[in-house]
Amino acid sequence: MELTGRTAVVTGGGNGIGREVVLELLRRGARVAAVDLREDGLAETADLAGAGERLSTHAVDVTDAAAVAALLEAVLTSHGSVDALLNVAGIIQPFVRVADLDQAVVDRVMAVNFHGVVGTVRAFLPLLLERPEAGIVNVSSMGALVPVPGQAVYGASKAAVMLFTEALYAELRDTPVAVTVVFPGGVSTHITDNSGVSIPSAGEEAGSSMSLTTPQDAGRQVVDGLADGSFRVVIGKDARAMDVLSRISPRRATDTVAKRMARLLDRA
Repeated sequence: MELTGRTAVVTGGGNGIGREVVLELLRRGARVAAVDLREDGLAETADLAGAGERLSTHAVDVTDAAAVAALLEAVLTSHGSVDALLNVAGIIQPFVRVADLDQAVVDRVMAVNFHGVVGTVRAFLPLLLERPEAGIVNVSSMGALVPVPGQAVYGASKAAVMLFTEALYAELRDTPVAVTVVFPGGVSTHITDNSGVSIPSAGEEAGSSMSLTTPQDAGRQVVDGLADGSFRVVIGKDARAMDVLSRISPRRATDTVAKRMARLLDRA
């Protein structure tokens, strides 16, 4: 997909990977509608971009169906058309066991991570189907490939995104809309702060010996996936390793992560 002159809607555009996706799309000549719950984050993205009218910002809660419908009209007013939708927005849960997780947290994580993706796709898909070439990119997680103790609901929400996106791909194979699912591993973002949660001091045993991917590199790979019409994009050595191991031996992959995260969970 040629990006120059095309219009992309990016959720989560006020921080982290989403911000870098916005900036990378603009560098490649696209027009962008950046969406985020936080107006201050969007303002920072706009300041960094310096892209003038090629960038519009929209403070929207993606879990609010009425707000998403209004977003569609606002994007059309600003840019005239939509060629791509990239769902990057997401939150994690507090690092606790399932038995200790509040139902309100479960509902919020599923609302943002899964229902927000479904809602934006349903809203923008009719427009995308009218374009000669279009794309949908939904960001899942390494947590959808292998379970992480203390992040059970987050992982479940991202697994739902994975299967939803793959089913969407199957439904749209004979249309102009390419569909991509992305699995980032560890990325050095502020997702804990943006999710309103804290993670106990991890120590060496809870992390990975592999370095974290930078948000800039992750954003570039997401945009590459859109441009190439990729079916899957797996970001980071950690995610690629778990992708392979989970296919060869799912139980071994689960045990490996569980052992690595055990002490971290005990500190929660």
